Amino acid sequence: MSDAKDLARPEIRDLRPYRAAPYKAGLLRLNANETPWRPSGDNSADGLNHYPEVRPFHLQETLALRYGIDPGQVLVTRGSSDAIDLLIRCFCRPAEDDIVICPPTFGMYEVYAQLQGAGIIKVPLDVQQGYALDLAGIETVLSPRTKLLFVCSPNNPTGNRIATEQIDSACRAVKGNGLVVVDAAYIEFSSSDPTRELLDRHDNIVILRTLSKAFGLAGIRCGAALASAAIIDLVGCILPPYVYPTPCADAALAGLSADDELNQRVATLRSERQRLSAALANLPGVEQVLPSEANFVLVRASEPARLVAAAKDGGVLIRDFSWDPFTPGCLRITIGSAEQNDQLLAALAGQRNEAES
Repeated sequence: MSDAKDLARPEIRDLRPYRAAPYKAGLLRLNANETPWRPSGDNSADGLNHYPEVRPFHLQETLALRYGIDPGQVLVTRGSSDAIDLLIRCFCRPAEDDIVICPPTFGMYEVYAQLQGAGIIKVPLDVQQGYALDLAGIETVLSPRTKLLFVCSPNNPTGNRIATEQIDSACRAVKGNGLVVVDAAYIEFSSSDPTRELLDRHDNIVILRTLSKAFGLAGIRCGAALASAAIIDLVGCILPPYVYPTPCADAALAGLSADDELNQRVATLRSERQRLSAALANLPGVEQVLPSEANFVLVRASEPARLVAAAKDGGVLIRDFSWDPFTPGCLRITIGSAEQNDQLLAALAGQRNEAES
């Protein structure tokens, strides 16, 4: 992307990244002030007394192979939320630049923008069109201040995937002025994955991926930003060295090698999503179960607090979104195992029986 540097903050363009101590296999490491002995119980290959790689290059290459792109297009981050923070800090000057978000959507876009002092412009999703992007509304608010447009697909909390054609249109609309950031944390649960084709078509797009959801590795906080090499180089300048822990990189590589298990679990969750959606739709007080391509469903209810309380009484926590003006009366329910979903349904059925008595 020829103008990636022009979009970044001047301070980032002029930044001289920290030069970490170089390592070379077979040479004694007395250049990074490390302790020479392993800690008790350390069975890692390289020793936890040593810093991890400046960047987890093996993990970076493995992710690039999975997504069908070059390793230079991948930046490994501490979860995809870390990438959101890095992008806003890289491209948005405090009190001078804006982001555009499309509620209802993931709340951390707004939080990180507030921390950076960036402006926040909201263009709500089009409810009548199944929570599609309001492209006309987005084009209306674009200005030289607009540096990042965040698109969550599948969207959290509504569960719908934004049409690839709409993302294409959004990239064209902001080209030369800003970047489109597609948060694809839940894309493994969807019917298709447009990551590679979008990266091939657009040089002003960043796609965020994570191992926290489908891969079941939320505890290691592994995410990635995928973009042109120019964008990755810029954002990488503000990422500290040695930032990704050795045990987490080892766990990520192990998880990425278990494709058969991944495919089986995703298929099971898709099947359970369909079953749970149908069962929820038959409960009294449930007005709508929105179609979903994620590992959760959004439920609109006449008395959401009653459902939340009934679930908790039955030993299950579900997420109340009724406070959000963009999701009135709504609850978000994660798809669990068959046994977990049965426990939830039994709890809600108990609520139904109590209401009928």
